[in-house]
Amino acid sequence: MGRDAYEPLTAQDSAFLVFEDRNTHMHLGGLAIFEGGPLVGRNGAFGIERLRAHIASCLHVVPRYRQRLAWVPMGGRAVWVDESQFNLDYHVRHTAVPRPGGEAEVRELASRIMSQQLDRGKPLWELWVITGLRGGRFGVLVKSHHALADGIAAFDLFAALLRPTSDDTVAPIEPWTPRPSPSNLTLLRDEVLAQVASPVSTVRGLWGVLRDSPDLGERVRDAVHSVLELAGAGVRPPMDTPLNRPIGPHRRFDWLSVDLGAAKSLAQRLGGTVNDVALATVTGAVRRFLKTRDAPLHGEFRVIVPVSVRTEDERGQVNNRVAGWLVTLPVAERNALARHRVVCESTARLKAEHRERGPEMLVRVADYALPGLLTLGVRLTSVLRPYNLIVTNVPGPQIPLYMLGSRMRAAYPLVPLFESQALGIAIFSHDGRLCFGLNADWDLVPDLDEFVRALRLSFRELLRAAEHTPRPASRLKGERAAGKSPDSARSSAG
Repeated sequence: MGRDAYEPLTAQDSAFLVFEDRNTHMHLGGLAIFEGGPLVGRNGAFGIERLRAHIASCLHVVPRYRQRLAWVPMGGRAVWVDESQFNLDYHVRHTAVPRPGGEAEVRELASRIMSQQLDRGKPLWELWVITGLRGGRFGVLVKSHHALADGIAAFDLFAALLRPTSDDTVAPIEPWTPRPSPSNLTLLRDEVLAQVASPVSTVRGLWGVLRDSPDLGERVRDAVHSVLELAGAGVRPPMDTPLNRPIGPHRRFDWLSVDLGAAKSLAQRLGGTVNDVALATVTGAVRRFLKTRDAPLHGEFRVIVPVSVRTEDERGQVNNRVAGWLVTLPVAERNALARHRVVCESTARLKAEHRERGPEMLVRVADYALPGLLTLGVRLTSVLRPYNLIVTNVPGPQIPLYMLGSRMRAAYPLVPLFESQALGIAIFSHDGRLCFGLNADWDLVPDLDEFVRALRLSFRELLRAAEHTPRPASRLKGERAAGKSPDSARSSAG
């Protein structure tokens, strides 16, 4: 047997443990819908054991999925240790909706599953197979704690189960032996030694941050600006809305899928990016939804837009590497094109100023110098509540993907709800579709279907408005040179 082994959580990973309480569950994930394919037999039985074998063959790619939390005595810090009693059957579960199940039945079941917290005494993930869907399809509902990975890393982990071909072979399972977990005495001893060595390790860590930051002056300026921006946002509370009330433990999960080609066409015609189109769509939906609640549209409606700071070298690592933009959405604006223009201007400014670099540097410094500083910032953010909503967008591969020969037809992501935020919006693009996943408090948003309707209408409103907007001459010239019709990229919402 090898030596006792463990890995400490980063400051950012630990922050998501601090956020969590009985009402704010810090798991993210989503629902993917698959065609039946080889995993569903002629009698309709699902090959759950075959799927478990496939997952077992991929676990070496994601070793964190066989680790659990352990806690340093007295200090209260968490570390990752191998789970000696790892049981795949516990994590990969099979359930069903009454046949023939439609979206309503799947939504109800997914909402119930997402309302349950993950057990901190076990590896922090679950995968639920949902059968009984109409047409022989099945769903895969994934939950993983935010302390485990951010959205980009979480998809990388799920992607390990997917293939670009319909190959349904199961790879051999690599042998795995859990490393011995450290005793409480060992953890306490190492913590004491780390505290003694803290000044030296802090200097070395900070030197590494400085050495890796050739534009240090700009990064320090961005970090200071980010702190001041957050403090200023806390002093000036955001818009008071029915979506910003103390939440409970129960959830509603719903979704919408639109044509990605139409979103790209909007970006080409109006400027900006697909992400800007998505944010403009959300802006229009929030406006419609708040009007149905007779809520005033005075003040600033602010959203946090997570931005990945993960480099290509860091792809595949299981951790959190994310910063965020604080964006004010023009929900009081009646004109769809004006809303889109304001969103584009805001994101272009944030991108030009590299506004995500400030929070990223603060997190890196916290890892080495003041890990408690990030925890304090987390608690301060909960008290100040400087924003109304989180809108996260994770781009996915634009090719068909299969799991053991069964094609994935849709994937709806889920972002956790934070204190006094009754709605969270996550977006995922895949194989020609732009998929919105909506996570909401059960009691505060009983009309989540109305928000889905508002999203659909907002997207169509933007499409209609764009039809009467001349395409920029530079783009028309490029399309004619390529032999394309100016309207060849136009399509309608799904």
